[in-house]
Amino acid sequence: MTTPPIEVHGDSAHRFAAVRDAFASVFAEGVEVGAALAVAIDGEIVIDLWGGDADAGGSRPWQRDTITNLYSVGKAISAICLLRLVERGAVDLDAPVARYWPEFAQAGKAEIPVRYLLTHQAGLPGLTTDLPPRAIIDWDTMCSALAAQRPVWEPGTRHGYHSNTQGFLIGEVVRRVDGRSLGTYLREEIAEPASIDFHIGLPKEHHARVADLIPMAPRPADQQRPQPDNPTPYPKIDVDTNSEQWRSAEIPSTNGHGNARALARLYGALAASTDLDGVRILEPATVEAATQEQVYGEDAVLGRVTRFGLGFQLAMAERPLGPNPSTYGHFGAGGSLGFADPDARLGLGYAMNRGRSGWQHRHVRHLIDVLYEAL
Repeated sequence: MTTPPIEVHGDSAHRFAAVRDAFASVFAEGVEVGAALAVAIDGEIVIDLWGGDADAGGSRPWQRDTITNLYSVGKAISAICLLRLVERGAVDLDAPVARYWPEFAQAGKAEIPVRYLLTHQAGLPGLTTDLPPRAIIDWDTMCSALAAQRPVWEPGTRHGYHSNTQGFLIGEVVRRVDGRSLGTYLREEIAEPASIDFHIGLPKEHHARVADLIPMAPRPADQQRPQPDNPTPYPKIDVDTNSEQWRSAEIPSTNGHGNARALARLYGALAASTDLDGVRILEPATVEAATQEQVYGEDAVLGRVTRFGLGFQLAMAERPLGPNPSTYGHFGAGGSLGFADPDARLGLGYAMNRGRSGWQHRHVRHLIDVLYEAL
C-alpha cells in the first residue's frame, strides 16, 4: 500500500514554487516528522509553509500556530535581550559581570567582562559541582552554581560552546539590571508588542499547541564522532523535554519555544532595519557591532571550528548560511534555524520536531540553496 504524500500547507509567492517543492521533499523522503519554513524579505513574509505531524504517532497535524522547542536558536534571542540593555546604557559590555552580579566574582571571575558571556570565552561551559536532580529547571540553583564555578580556562584566551550555561549567564545579568527574568523581558519588551511567537518560559495556555520533540535514534558505535575532552560536563537535562515542567521553565540557551514565522519576522526586521508593529528590535549600529567577528577557530568544547559575534553565529566557510558573507543567526539542535542576511534584506526561520545528530543538516542547507536560486 502506497503512503499518500504529506500535504504542505501555507503560502508562498509564485517565484518560490521550487522552495515549496523542496520543503515537501523533506516529508516525502522521511527526513522530518513535522516542520515549518518561513522567509521574510524587506520585512514582508514571502514564504510561510508547514506540514507533517506534531507528534510521533501522527494524531496531531502540524498547524499554522504550532510551536516547538527550538533549542539553541534561543541563544541569539537571549543575546538580543542583553544587547537592548547595552543600547540603553544600562550594561557596558566591557565592564565586569560582577558589577551587575556581585556573587559572580567568586573563584577568580571578578574581571570577566560581560562581552565574554556572549562570545563563549568565559570558561564556564559546564559545572564541576554535583547538582541536585532537575537543577536545570531551577534558575537560582543554576545561577548560584555558575557564580561559584571556577573557569576551566583563562577567560578570553579561547572560546568553547557554552551549550546549556550561556542562557543562565546572560539571563542573570538581564535580571540583575532590569529586575525581570529574561523570559519576562522578552515577552514584555519584544514578543508581545512585536507579535513574535517565541517564548522562554512558556505559559500554560500555549502548551496545547506545542509539537512534541521526537528523540533522535542513537548512532551506531562505528559512526560516532570522537568527542573532545570536556573537563566540565554540561548540566544534565534530566527532565522530559515534552513535559509541562520543561516547557514552563526558563532555560534560555536550550528551551525557547517558537515557530519558523516568528524567526523569519524577527531576523527579517534585523536584516532590513525595519520595525515590527512599531517595535525596533535593535538599532542598526548595535547589529553592526554584534555581527563583527569576535572569535573564529577551534572550539575548545566542540572540537571543531566555530565563529561568533556577540551572541550570533556568523557565516563561515565551514558552515555557510547562504552565499552572502555577512549572514548571521543561530542553529538549534536537530536543524532548527533562524538567520538574517542583510545583503538580501532577508530573514529565514526553520522549525522541526525530529531529533538528529550532526551539525551540517544537509536538508536545511538544500532548502537554503533552493531559496537563493529563486531570488
